[in-house]
Amino acid sequence: MMRIALVLAALVWGVVRFPLSAADIPPSAVPAPDLGLSVDATGQLLLRGRPFRGIGVNYYDAFVRSLGDGPNRDVEPGFRDLATHGIPFARFSAGGYWPVDWGLYQTNRTAHWERLDAVIRAAERTGLGLIPSLFWHHPTLSDLAGEPIDQWGQPSSATIVWMRTYTREVVTRYRTSPAIWAWEFGNEINLAADLPNAAQHRPPTPPGLGTPASRSERDELTHAAFRVALAEFAMEVRRHDPRRLILSGNAFPRPTAWHQKHEHSWGRDSERQWAEMLRDDNPDPMRSVSGRLYTTNDLALLPWATQVAREIRKPLVVGELGVPGALTAESLSRFREWLDALDTHHVPLAALWVFDFEGQRQDWNVSFVSDRAPLLRLIAERQRAWNADPGRHPH
Repeated sequence: MMRIALVLAALVWGVVRFPLSAADIPPSAVPAPDLGLSVDATGQLLLRGRPFRGIGVNYYDAFVRSLGDGPNRDVEPGFRDLATHGIPFARFSAGGYWPVDWGLYQTNRTAHWERLDAVIRAAERTGLGLIPSLFWHHPTLSDLAGEPIDQWGQPSSATIVWMRTYTREVVTRYRTSPAIWAWEFGNEINLAADLPNAAQHRPPTPPGLGTPASRSERDELTHAAFRVALAEFAMEVRRHDPRRLILSGNAFPRPTAWHQKHEHSWGRDSERQWAEMLRDDNPDPMRSVSGRLYTTNDLALLPWATQVAREIRKPLVVGELGVPGALTAESLSRFREWLDALDTHHVPLAALWVFDFEGQRQDWNVSFVSDRAPLLRLIAERQRAWNADPGRHPH
């Protein structure tokens, strides 16, 4: 969800500022060409080589919960429930949120991988697809590397080296798993870029969670910097996995994004300007375009996004959609409108926010035993309809 204000239980591990070496992972075979999601030359989404449309869930803390010592660390029952109801995949955070949440990776890497292994193996046993999102909270890697956030824009920076190292380790460890459907960089990094009021919106600084005590102008993210990060991530993935879908994890650009980048203002973008931002925010070799569907503003942008995706032959992925709070006739109608819009614009991949996440129990959490369970039933119904006609697409 957009900029989760997530504070996990404080961990006791110390934070090492920078990993001295890559994990000792034995090399694995190159993945078979029919594993996971891929894209054909026309821009059509494929699953194991066949046309596919899918609507799944976000299971944000399927791995993150295992980094603490609390109860309910086993996600296999949740995975089994999703698969049993015909919900085909889950997007999840495959790294810590705050710097302190990376303590296990830095002090006991074997234990870190054992906990992530458990998530992947549970998905394999239940038949659920997974989309791991590696760097959910973009300031964290810069903090771990001891650098300001502008170093995301420098290919030789310690931040980028950190990113490449973890990406390589994750991809080479799991690239032969049938549970892995795609690789994603992070969550909505584009929304923080070139804000005209950036000085008032620098990333938070709770030192107890491993951040620096203060931020400066160099911690104000730009489009130029995060686009370098996304391209470097995608190139690193491609070094080890030649076919699987790669996602930015972005939201749709703000309606003012072009003016923010070029004029540092909140001026309203034209359709052409907004389309330029959407295209450039999802750089090659990423073969996808990412967005969100939460508001009527997002809904109004969906036709533009569809047109861009069609022109550049990349499938459009709505990585999060949903309605908050107690379900009412009005909110259920709105959610059906979101689902109908996915059909109208032939969006091939989407995911509900958010499954089994105690951190957002009041407004967003959904489970099969909660009052918000009808949302799961609606996406399961839509998936059955899509299964009957997987080849419909706009290309």
